[in-house]
Amino acid sequence: MAPVVTVFRSRLRERHDGYEETAAGLEAAARAMPGFVDFKSFTAADGERVSIVTFDSPESQAAWRDDPRHRAAQRRGRQEWYAAYHIQVCELRAEHRFDGCA
Repeated sequence: MAPVVTVFRSRLRERHDGYEETAAGLEAAARAMPGFVDFKSFTAADGERVSIVTFDSPESQAAWRDDPRHRAAQRRGRQEWYAAYHIQVCELRAEHRFDGCA
């Protein structure tokens, strides 16, 4: 089964009280989920944030998507934190690596 990669692009509102604490808790919860592979988050100079989350299968990704803590944070995010977001869920078709430091 192919890994599933979720790309979450977002922009926060000016006021986003409680966001950082909730995000940290959710990251810890995602990392504890069966099938979790990786999580990375980046912020661009213009304020856009990008999180990339990988699970080992569609079933593992769906379990995280439907997790009650995750769903509650999604609702709060729409109500309080996000000015905009865009989510893409992708099944990995190919992967190539280079590690020149090895």
